[in-house]
Amino acid sequence: MDHDYENRLLRQRNGLSTIGTPNKVPLSPGKAASPTKDRYGDRFIPSRAATNWHVGFNTIEDKNKNSSSMKRPRDNNVESGKDTLAYHCLLKNELLGSGIDTIKDPQSEDRRMVTPQKVPKNLFHYQVHAYRPSSTQNADSSPYSISPVGSKSQKLLRSPRKPIRKISKIPFKVLDAPELQDDFYLNLVDWSSTNILSVGLGTCVYLWSACTSQVTKLCDLSVDGDTVTSVSWNERGNLVAVGTNKGFVQVWDAGAQKKMNVLEGHSARVGALAWNSDMLSSGSRDRVILQRDLRNSSVMGDRRLTGHRQEVCGLKWSPDHQHLASGGNDNRLFVWNNSSVTPVQQYTDHIAAVKAIAWSPHQHGLLASGGGTADRCIRFWNTLTGQPLQTVDTGSQVCNLSWSKHDNELVSTHGYSQNQILVWKYPSLVQVAKLTGHSYRVLYLAMSPDGEAIVTGAGDETLRFWNVFSKSRSTKESKSVLNLLNHIR
Repeated sequence: MDHDYENRLLRQRNGLSTIGTPNKVPLSPGKAASPTKDRYGDRFIPSRAATNWHVGFNTIEDKNKNSSSMKRPRDNNVESGKDTLAYHCLLKNELLGSGIDTIKDPQSEDRRMVTPQKVPKNLFHYQVHAYRPSSTQNADSSPYSISPVGSKSQKLLRSPRKPIRKISKIPFKVLDAPELQDDFYLNLVDWSSTNILSVGLGTCVYLWSACTSQVTKLCDLSVDGDTVTSVSWNERGNLVAVGTNKGFVQVWDAGAQKKMNVLEGHSARVGALAWNSDMLSSGSRDRVILQRDLRNSSVMGDRRLTGHRQEVCGLKWSPDHQHLASGGNDNRLFVWNNSSVTPVQQYTDHIAAVKAIAWSPHQHGLLASGGGTADRCIRFWNTLTGQPLQTVDTGSQVCNLSWSKHDNELVSTHGYSQNQILVWKYPSLVQVAKLTGHSYRVLYLAMSPDGEAIVTGAGDETLRFWNVFSKSRSTKESKSVLNLLNHIR
C-alpha cells in the first residue's frame, strides 16, 4: 500500500482532514452523529452489531396500524382485540423490558393504546445498541419465583379486566304499530313504571304489557272526531294523560280503563306532556304551557306559562321536581321554576326546533337538548349557572334524548337523514354504539323502568326494542353510624 495513501486513511480515522483540521459532520434530523462522540465521519453508515431485525421491524411506528388499532374497540371482536393487546404488552415486557403493568380499557374515553417505553423509532441505528431487559425489572424479580415471566408481567396478568359491554345492533323485539304518525312535533310513546307501554295510533291509545305481551285498547277518540297527539304516564304508573288534536287533555285510569278527567284550556293540539307528582304540564301548538294540579278541581289553580313564539314540542321536569324545561319550534329552550310564570333561563343557541330534552339524573342541573334538521346538534347546559357546556354535531336531526339511569351515558334518536340511534358517553361524547334498522325518522323514544332497554318508534309503523344500557354493579352499603338508613327496619 502506498505510504501517502495510508497516512491519509489514518488522518481520516483520527478525525483529521487532509489539511489537518477536524472534519465534523453537522447533525441530521435523524441524529446520525453527535458532537459529544469522540469519532467523526463523513458517511452515515448504520451499525449492524447486536441488531435484532425481527424486533426492529415489529416496533417501527406505523400510522396505519395505530389508526386501525384505535378503531378496534368499535368492532364486534372487541374481546379478541383486548386479548391481543395484553399479549403484545406481555411480549414487550419480556423482550424489550418495557415495564408495562396495566392495560388501558379499549372502551375508555381517551381510546389510547398502551405504548411501551424505550421503543425504537427507526429500523437503522448509527451506534451499537442492544436491547436488554431493564435492570429495574431484574431487580424486582424474585430469585425464588416459579413464574417464567417478570414481576411487571405478573402484575399485568393479575390486573383486573373490566368486562366488555356488548350492545346488540339487532332489536330483541319488533312490534307492528299501524297508523303511528310520522310527525316530528308529537310524542306518542311512553313506558310506565309498572312496565306497560302506551302508544297512540291514529285515534286510539293502546297499552302493551312488557310482562305478558298483552295488548289492550285504552280509548278511542273517533267518536269525538279527534286524534291522539301525545301520551304520558304519571310517576306511579296508574294514570296516563292523552293529548288530543283538538286541544284537550284526557286523564285515564289504566287499571280500570276509565276516563278520570278532561282538561280544557288549549286552543290547538297538545303535542307535549310532562308529569310532576300530581301536577300535569301540557304544551300546545297555541304556544302556551298549562300546569294543572289534578287534586284541585277548580280552574283557578291553573298556571299559564307564556314565552314561546311557536308550537311547544318538548317538556321535561328535572329529577328534583323544581324546574321544567320546554323546547319549541321557535328554536328556544326555556327553564321554568315553580314560582314564576316567566322563564328563569333562556337558551337561544339552537337554530332549529327543540324537541329533544333530557335532564341528567347523575349531575344536578345538567340539561341536554337537541336541535332539528337545520341544527343537528346536542347541546349541554349548566342550569345552575346558566352557562353552555359542550356541543356535538350529530350530522342529522335530533328527535329524542334520554339519559341512562345507571351510567353517565345518554341515547339519542335521529331523523333526516340518518334515521339512527346513537349511544354517547358523557362528558367525552364518544359514540359507544350506533343502531340502525328504522327506515323512517326515529321520532319516538321511551325507556324501560329498569333502565336497561329502550323502545323506538318511527313512521315506518314499527316499534323496536333495544338493549343499550346495563345495570351498574351494586354498591355496598355504608357501615357508618351516620347513615341512618341502615337502622331503619
